[in-house]
Amino acid sequence: MLARLALTAALALLAVRCDGAPPAPVPPSPAAQPAITSGCQSADRLEPGTHRLAHDGLSRRFLLALPDGDGPHPLILDLHGLNSTAARQNAYSRLAEHGTSRGYIVATPQAADGHMGWTLPRTAGPDDTGFLTALLAHLERRLCVRADRRFAAGMSYGAAMATGLICALDGKLSAVAAVAGINIARPCRPPAPTTIIAFHGTDDRIVPYDGGHPFRDATGDLRELADLIVLDPVERATAGWADLLGCAGPGTTTPAPRVRLHDWTCPGATVRLYTVTGGGHTWPGAMPVPRLGHTTSELDATRLILDAFDRAPSR
Repeated sequence: MLARLALTAALALLAVRCDGAPPAPVPPSPAAQPAITSGCQSADRLEPGTHRLAHDGLSRRFLLALPDGDGPHPLILDLHGLNSTAARQNAYSRLAEHGTSRGYIVATPQAADGHMGWTLPRTAGPDDTGFLTALLAHLERRLCVRADRRFAAGMSYGAAMATGLICALDGKLSAVAAVAGINIARPCRPPAPTTIIAFHGTDDRIVPYDGGHPFRDATGDLRELADLIVLDPVERATAGWADLLGCAGPGTTTPAPRVRLHDWTCPGATVRLYTVTGGGHTWPGAMPVPRLGHTTSELDATRLILDAFDRAPSR
């Protein structure tokens, strides 16, 4: 019964709209020196590993990976998918491994105990927006962080949470990456200039590329619940973000034989959608998960995400 209730709540969140107007966009700082946080002077810096943070009456867990050097370092939040874990996300996305090698701090938080996934902004459930805001503040007090270089990435429902943070964090993110989930949370109005990079397979059976009902292979109660949800097509959802960001385009190229790239240029940002023909509900370039469909080896989403984060304007 608890599992069904949790699944019902998670599916209900798939159709939420991220509304509400954030403050006016903050232009990149023209200062020669990067903005840094108070943690650069901290004598009690966090160590890599598993940590707990109390928020809203709950003890929340996150994994922390640190680069070499004193900093200041940019910071990535890496968000797991529905019914997954922080540890699985670390292994799957490889952002903790490859991000730290490029100088990023990578924090991989866990959804609240007893919950299958994140509570998207402005919906009922554990205050995950507040938790992630508190986590950023905690890391910035205890580590030397570039205050103008914050990022979020996610898989599936974690991708929805990452895009939801564009407005929920009041324009503090320089860029977000959405793998197999750009069409779950609809664009907020109006978003601050934020680079977006997305990946989606055309044969995704869980979050379908052409929209409509999710979990297409589900049966029984799950099928009945999924039939209540209607998702936008991936290209329409991505174009919606581009339109709200004032982008021009898209240009279309073929960076690999079975990959199409839609690329928009925006004031202070870019939007990119990599469409993988025949791709499943998977992270391009990651370890294959056969039950989730085909994983392409023609793209390395982890490398492309980090490239996009490297190039994104500071906030």
